[in-house]
Amino acid sequence: MKIINIVGARPNLMKIAPIMDSFSDCASIDPILLHTGQHYDRNMSDLFFRQLGIPEPDLNLEVGSASHAVQTAEIMKAFEPVVLEHQPDVVLVVGDVNSTIACGSVAVKMGIKLVHVEAGLRSFDRSMPEEINRILTDSISDLLFCTEQSGVENLKKEGVAPEKIHLVGNVMIDTLLRHRERAEQSSILEDLGIGQRSHAVLTLHRPSNVDSREALEPLVEVIEEVQRDLVVVFPTHPRTRGKLREFGLSSRMEACSNLKMVDPVGYLDFLKLMESSKLVLTDSGGIQEETTILGVPCLTLRDNTERPITVEVGSNRLVGREPSQVLAAYRSVMEGEQQSSGVPPLWDGHAARRITEVITSFW
Repeated sequence: MKIINIVGARPNLMKIAPIMDSFSDCASIDPILLHTGQHYDRNMSDLFFRQLGIPEPDLNLEVGSASHAVQTAEIMKAFEPVVLEHQPDVVLVVGDVNSTIACGSVAVKMGIKLVHVEAGLRSFDRSMPEEINRILTDSISDLLFCTEQSGVENLKKEGVAPEKIHLVGNVMIDTLLRHRERAEQSSILEDLGIGQRSHAVLTLHRPSNVDSREALEPLVEVIEEVQRDLVVVFPTHPRTRGKLREFGLSSRMEACSNLKMVDPVGYLDFLKLMESSKLVLTDSGGIQEETTILGVPCLTLRDNTERPITVEVGSNRLVGREPSQVLAAYRSVMEGEQQSSGVPPLWDGHAARRITEVITSFW
């Protein structure tokens, strides 16, 4: 069975790594790895491939950045000849980026079976481009693999046939558990001159948080307050750095003596930063999942989440963007208020194996 596996952005790499590993051990599957180049920083991507043990992509479409419409169209145009040449039996997509829906659409229109890993997640906020990608991809997929029970329920409500839906666990957690011990050896704390539990980790990249001064400036106010107590390590997305400059907020960030704005770091370094932190502030979906397993308090700077299990059983709190609300939650963490820190069902490091077993028995 020839399966083309799609990655398009850095978070996809953590999801595809255990799947490629499991497929490689399966005699009945011939896996091909394709990188669309949706987000492609050669240095960072090469680092992630090396650290996660992912084979070099067999194919790279090198599409690059563009608007949602242009990027999606360019991926579709570039992927169609690949399907014609390689004649895969299955196309497997992960997550919710533009590459997911673009390659999924091409596959289905050409009569190729489509598998979606991380299916059924819903924020119920259609202003998020990712939500549109999730809904559309799920609606055309032949097999849908869910990370949590909410995904199963959402898909059933949307009319997806039950036999297509499989709760298998979380491939992101497969990667985390596999590399957690190696991450312990990272020298990132020494490199930055910080100690255990003496810092907070911050990530910001969502358009709803960084694309307008009205959204971004209140979050700068939060950063100014938090860094009075803790070192704040902020691996800064280039787009976010650009918006800070555009809105005249860079000088306020530079005035924060306890803020370390650094370039994006490798997977193992970032895992070490999170696990050794006092808390994490983020608008990322995957980080909500990772902190749940690490047992680190996570304040999610959004009004909704497509990963509700991280709030129900994990250490994640939805705190919105309003400074007083965010800082109230921050202070409760600093004062030692306990948040539940359980492990969701099947987040045990074996999701990729379950995916392989279902695919080989389904077709």
